[in-house]
Amino acid sequence: MSKELTRDGWRSVCPISSGLDCLGDRWSLLIVRDLLAHGRLTYSQFLTAPERISSNILASRLRSLTAAGIIERTNPEAAARNNTYQLTKSGRDLQPVIEGLGVWSQNHLKALHPNMVAPF
Repeated sequence: MSKELTRDGWRSVCPISSGLDCLGDRWSLLIVRDLLAHGRLTYSQFLTAPERISSNILASRLRSLTAAGIIERTNPEAAARNNTYQLTKSGRDLQPVIEGLGVWSQNHLKALHPNMVAPF
């Protein structure tokens, strides 16, 4: 696990706070979304997402999500950039969370963002 999420790095014992410590940045759930939609992706494929994540942030998030057991490299022996990533069971278990966030956004943010498309 990353040094931010060591035993002493958690903000509180609240499960919501802990989940946000792990997934609450701007990019992690988008990486999970893309893997839910596509199964496996390479580093380069993540960079083509419409949100345009920078390469240094992508590398950092892939390391953090791997350390947290949410994603894994399909070939742990190969270099990270030449590998595909997939969700672990823990990562696949986030599907209802991602879908729920998409439904909530459609129901409550569509007026503010009329060009929004339906999730998945």
